[in-house]
This record gives sequence, C-alpha cells and structure tokens, in this order.
Amino acid sequence: MKVEIQDTQEKRPIREVLEPWFFIGPSLVLLLLIGLYPIVYTAYMSLHHWVMGMGIPTFNGIHNYIVAFTSTSFRESTLRTLFLLTCTLPIEMILGLGIALALDAQYNQRLKRLLQICLVIPIAITPAVIGLLTQVMFNQQLGIINYLLGQIGLGPYDWLGGYTSAFVTVCIVQIWEWTPFVALVLSASLATVPTDIEEAVMLETERWWPRFKSVMLPFMWPGITAALVFQTAFILKEFGMIYSIEKGGPGSATEVAMIHIQRIAFRGFDIGVASAESLLMLVLSIVLARIYIKLFYREV
Repeated sequence: MKVEIQDTQEKRPIREVLEPWFFIGPSLVLLLLIGLYPIVYTAYMSLHHWVMGMGIPTFNGIHNYIVAFTSTSFRESTLRTLFLLTCTLPIEMILGLGIALALDAQYNQRLKRLLQICLVIPIAITPAVIGLLTQVMFNQQLGIINYLLGQIGLGPYDWLGGYTSAFVTVCIVQIWEWTPFVALVLSASLATVPTDIEEAVMLETERWWPRFKSVMLPFMWPGITAALVFQTAFILKEFGMIYSIEKGGPGSATEVAMIHIQRIAFRGFDIGVASAESLLMLVLSIVLARIYIKLFYREV
C-alpha cells in the first residue's frame, strides 16, 4: 500500500524570499564595485598596451608580464619590499604579543579599555600626517630624535639623507604604526581563552610558560595567522607613509614595489605594465597568505 506524503509546507511569498536581498544587496553591490571590479579591470588592462592619453588600449597578450619579469627596477623594488617585510614583521609580532599579554594581565577594566583606545591612535593617523611627523621628528638639525640622542652623547644622524638610514627610518615608522594593530588582534584572540580552563591550569602550576604554551597559545593561533596575513598585505601594498617621507628616495633607497608601480603608471603613463606588476604583487600576497595558513593555522 502506497502512502502519499503531501507537502504541507506552504510556498513562501516572493516578498519574504526577496526581503533578505534588500538588506545585503547594497553591501554586495558596493563590494563588487570597490573590490571585484578594480581587480577585473586591472587584469584586463594588464593584457593590453596603453599609454595614458594616447589612443585606445590594444591587446598584446602577456607582453606586459614579460616586461615586468625582466624589469630590473621592478625586481629590485620587490626585493626591497620583501626585505622591509622581513625586517619589520617579526618585530611587530613579538612586540604585539608582548603588549597583548600585558593587556590580558591587566585586571583594571577601565585602564585596559583606555590602553586599547591608545593603541588605535597610530592606526587612525593618516599616512600623510605620519610622513610629515617623521620628517619633523627625524630632521637632522631640528628633530627631537637627534636632540634626545645628543643628550646621551650620540648623533646627530642624517636619518633621511643616507641610503641605509632612510630605510631604517621607514622600518622604525612602520613598526610604530602597525604594532598596535597586531597587539589588538592578538588581544582579541586571548579574550577567547575560556576562563574555567585557565583557572584549572593555574591550580596545577603557577609557572607562566606552561600556561601560555598549553592554554593560551592554542587559542591564539587563528589570531596569529590573521595578524601575519593582514600585516603582510599591508606591507606589500605600503605606499602613502613611505611616499610622504621620502618619495622613494634618496635615490632608490625606499622605493618599494607600490612606489615603483606608481612611477610607471603616473610618470611613465604605461598603464599596461603597471597593471601587470600590480597583479603580480597581488599574487605574491596570496601565496604568502597561503603559506602562513599552512604553517601556523591550528584548529582549537
């Protein structure tokens, strides 16, 4: 005997079906406009030859990528960007972890909130303002940095005029600007540690390292991975702060990849090659992000 099961569930009115899209639609359109469209347009232009203001784009295949790969200046600027990443990222992670642990140990909630607000200040300052402050603070004659060094018998140093010292200055400012971001990300990951587990471990041992290794660190791996991914992306696309300080100089001492691409696009007006180089930097950022996730991400 067959038993027919009738679907008693009524069809939802079309208004209820479309209602969620009215809420997410504007955000989705905005995301496509400011996120996906520029990438697609850049990919399109990377396959075309176009000198800004001269004619229309003409298809030239992978020629722009060949030019980018064989460009000595692009290769040097990319290596300089990776060197900036190597110099600053480990220091930012170590300092950020120290600040996060210090905030986690702070039981005065009002003071903790105040310190977290203070950490936002370097991130909130615009790159142009950071560049101007750097020029003033690291000035050889009038800067506060050389004045303080002079009080202990050091200096004055030409921070912004030397090839090596200019790069060191950029590293210092980069660390100052983005270490608070790392600290806030790691502090948020520390907040996910269950208090009952932490209290149970504290009953077993009073030593800090076992508690950190067995309880805190497993919950921090997602935050550490996120901080590595974001900071790598920030450094690879760094432009405003360095351009405001030195414009890539002296010489090519601080000409990172984004400044080189800006020079190709808006001084040489070669939009095709600049687009190809931009996409190569995007691919590099994605590859590094995948490496971080593979090496550091752990499920709790």
